[in-house]
Amino acid sequence: MAPADGIFKKGFENAQDKRKHSLAYENSQARNDRQMNRIPVAYGYWKSAISAKSMGARTPLYDVQWNDDGTGLVWLEQRSDTGVLVCRRGDEAPYDLTDGHAVRGGVGYGGGDFTVADDFVVFAEKDGRLYRQSLAPGSARPITPAFGAAASPVVSRNGAWVLYVHTCESVDVIALVDGEGSGWPVNLVRGADFYMQPAWHPDGERIAWIEWDQPQMPWDGTRLKTARIETDRRSLAEEQLIAGDTDTPVFQPAFSQDGKWLSYIITTGEWDALVVLDLDTGERRVLVEGTTLADPAWVQGVRVYGWGPDGDTLYYRTNERGFASLWKVSLATGRRTKLDTSQYTWMMQLAVSPARNTVACIASSSTVPERVVTLDESAHTVHRRSQSEMIPDADLSVPESISWTNPGGGEVHGLYYPPASSRFSGSGKPPAIVSIHGGPTGQSRADYAAELPFFTNRGYACLYVNYRGSTGYGRSYMTALREHWGEYDRDDAVSGAHALVERELADPDRIVIKGGSAGGFTVLNALIHHPGVFRAGLCLYGVTNLFGLATDTHKFEAKYLDLMVGTLPEHSDRYQAWSPLFHADRIRDPVAIFQGSEDKVVPQDQAESIVEVLKRNKVPHIYRLYEGEGHGWRKVETIVAFYDDVERFLKRYVL
Repeated sequence: MAPADGIFKKGFENAQDKRKHSLAYENSQARNDRQMNRIPVAYGYWKSAISAKSMGARTPLYDVQWNDDGTGLVWLEQRSDTGVLVCRRGDEAPYDLTDGHAVRGGVGYGGGDFTVADDFVVFAEKDGRLYRQSLAPGSARPITPAFGAAASPVVSRNGAWVLYVHTCESVDVIALVDGEGSGWPVNLVRGADFYMQPAWHPDGERIAWIEWDQPQMPWDGTRLKTARIETDRRSLAEEQLIAGDTDTPVFQPAFSQDGKWLSYIITTGEWDALVVLDLDTGERRVLVEGTTLADPAWVQGVRVYGWGPDGDTLYYRTNERGFASLWKVSLATGRRTKLDTSQYTWMMQLAVSPARNTVACIASSSTVPERVVTLDESAHTVHRRSQSEMIPDADLSVPESISWTNPGGGEVHGLYYPPASSRFSGSGKPPAIVSIHGGPTGQSRADYAAELPFFTNRGYACLYVNYRGSTGYGRSYMTALREHWGEYDRDDAVSGAHALVERELADPDRIVIKGGSAGGFTVLNALIHHPGVFRAGLCLYGVTNLFGLATDTHKFEAKYLDLMVGTLPEHSDRYQAWSPLFHADRIRDPVAIFQGSEDKVVPQDQAESIVEVLKRNKVPHIYRLYEGEGHGWRKVETIVAFYDDVERFLKRYVL
């Protein structure tokens, strides 16, 4: 789906254009309402079938992969707080593979939870072990001991060896264990601070991997290396640096089926490029460039492209302002062809069948919840739906890519979702929720955000802000937030709210700002430095004290603030100026604080320190601590309670 033309391109030329558009829009809406027999009801009070209970009924989907001969698909779905692997072979009904195991990669934020070989899977468990599970009936058995945490297992073509990322006591390595788990694992690659995306050459003797060191994050600068495994299987030889450095990120190495090529994505200049390296001659060829290909690797195991079975074709996904497209490119001719993805505007975890030209992925759009699908030239097949799809399209809002100007005169990007209902209409301007993504390195995209219809079908407009620092708009835009986190993101959110008002897309007295983690940090700073712009704030596990975050977070982000804020103690003034805790006395607008009791990224005391200030100053607020939850909600009962709390809060303080 391409962004629509009109006001969303770049604003209005003058006030007269605004008035003309507003009048035309209202007349058009009135005609539509009469034709569709919509009932006039105040925005925000529309009755919706999308309840808090239905939000909890969703089954998140995380990954999908083929087995070695392409006859079976395996995917990971979350049920309550447990990850379950499900297999489907041919046209048979899907069946569960794991019973009594919590499938979850344990390195950093997770991901890289499993891999599929010919007739078995290897998966990471919450207990830190790797397990082997047959695709046929039988129980899973451990192949590594229970210490540390594991992720991103990959099996050699002959099934004899498993390569994986392991972490223990803040030391990360790439480890090797035999496929039966009969021997003790070997720390094969060590010395860097972090590793991800290990890959086997088809000969089973060579490997590739990505590594990097602090303070870099994987989207800042990484190194792609290859090496040959010695015959004793305990050491490496012929180690080579293929690409990347501290300022050049490399992503997702993969060998072609015939072993002739090594492919990877590299960011040089503003945009990404898909490169193939001839392992015999050393020749490098750029197949695709000038677009966004890679995702920021917050988790292990991210895949955005894959080799076709013929060894000539690569399938890849592009990202244009948050809208995804699926393409294929031929090595022999260089020809690029766009594929039909039907109604889907976002695809992730691409996996190409080793037997035919079919791509499996997790696909969605603003009107289609996440599905496990396979796409080829003749058919699009749905294998699993993440939730009920009984909501009419007219009740689901479709996004437009918009931009506006920040206080410094630069361009800011976002996705705008108008209120949507098949039964109700509103008059005047709707209340709006300005939503801030986490990270801060990340992006709001045109996928199915489960919370969106919960709000838009009740009569709220939503603006998802891709502030400076977001990915998908070029490297300069992403790096613009460095040493300005807490300042530029806040200003871009506030200017986004002003843009909604100027374009007459929102009621200026009923705008809410919402965000989680880094987005919660932005929420609090906006309420502190721009009181009255927002009627209220919704802060989910938000950062409140940068000093505390710098000294009390997990290894993956331990030096993140060196780049985003500055090093300590040299830049302690910035930490003090941009930490909401030290300025919370200035909050006057109502705010809801939500926190998980087991959050290791933003600990509970960060939330409670703000709550104490709100109590002392008698600022209208609610505080909800969800027991057993971490950095986000997994339990059904938590999700239901959260949306019930949010709806009550908004009715009381906004509507």
